[in-house]
Amino acid sequence: MILALSGGTGGSKMVDGLAQVHGQPGLTAVVNTGDDGDFYGLRVCPDLDICTYVLAGVVDERGWGYAGDTFRCLEGLATYGREAWFGLGDRDLATHIHRTLRLAEGAGLAQVTAEICARLGVEARVLPMTEDPVRTRITTAAGPRTFQEYLVRDGAADEIEAIAFEGAATARPAPGLVEAIARAERIVICPSSPVVSIGTILAIPGVREALAARREAGTAATEPLLVDGADGPLSLRVLRGPEGGSEMLVIEPDVSGLTVPALEGLGLTRRQAEALRWLALGRRGPDIARVMGLSPRTVEKHLHGAYAKLGVSGASEAAATAWAAVGVRLPLRD
Repeated sequence: MILALSGGTGGSKMVDGLAQVHGQPGLTAVVNTGDDGDFYGLRVCPDLDICTYVLAGVVDERGWGYAGDTFRCLEGLATYGREAWFGLGDRDLATHIHRTLRLAEGAGLAQVTAEICARLGVEARVLPMTEDPVRTRITTAAGPRTFQEYLVRDGAADEIEAIAFEGAATARPAPGLVEAIARAERIVICPSSPVVSIGTILAIPGVREALAARREAGTAATEPLLVDGADGPLSLRVLRGPEGGSEMLVIEPDVSGLTVPALEGLGLTRRQAEALRWLALGRRGPDIARVMGLSPRTVEKHLHGAYAKLGVSGASEAAATAWAAVGVRLPLRD
């Protein structure tokens, strides 16, 4: 059995690759839940869901959410003045409603996750790192906020002063997690953030020790410090771990040249260029809608218009084309 430690988008792709090569029945994914949150009274587990959706073959081409999902409910909530910055699609909401109902019935998160996987035809075992509440808190000069608020709502714009994993010190590993580590023939650390994804998993008491005891099993770590083949101006910054612990050197494209006028030079309208810029910077559809003051449906219309003019088939190609226009070449990631 191969055991993988995973966060969300990047980690789920490694999990999917392992499943394709090794087969799902012999794979266990231990997934970060520090990014979980409650939206509109529903328990949302972004990393668990993306790993599950990828393994089920139903993840959307944008890299998150359910394939072909719509956002009518989110648009309706915005109409009533509710915050609508987190991209919860209509089909995706069914997952969150079901999870919340099962948790209220007394089922544990590991059991509920297994049930969701079974319903979606996933044969791999997907485990939350813990069933206890653990939340990653990001502190900047503006004060503390949740990880999703920092990353999605606020676009990770502020410099991080501190990171904390609230609840981790007293949390217990999910049922079967430590035993799975002990049985693993190989252990893979997926390309997720070493600090706020893998680091969160390792912060659960007993997990780090269980992994250390299995060093002879052979552990492979694949960390996203530098995109192979990237060419162009890069910027560097240091992301410090909780309480001044581990540090991560982040190497990323210099975004100063990625301006709306530069993208208009590709033949796009101003709205298309603005939407494409936010897409290239990693924003999600509903989040782009919020910062542009438009509905998610209108943003999708502008983005698809940009795709047509650029002659690309989707978001990954469009983002790569945008970066290439300002002198940064990134390899396409499917």
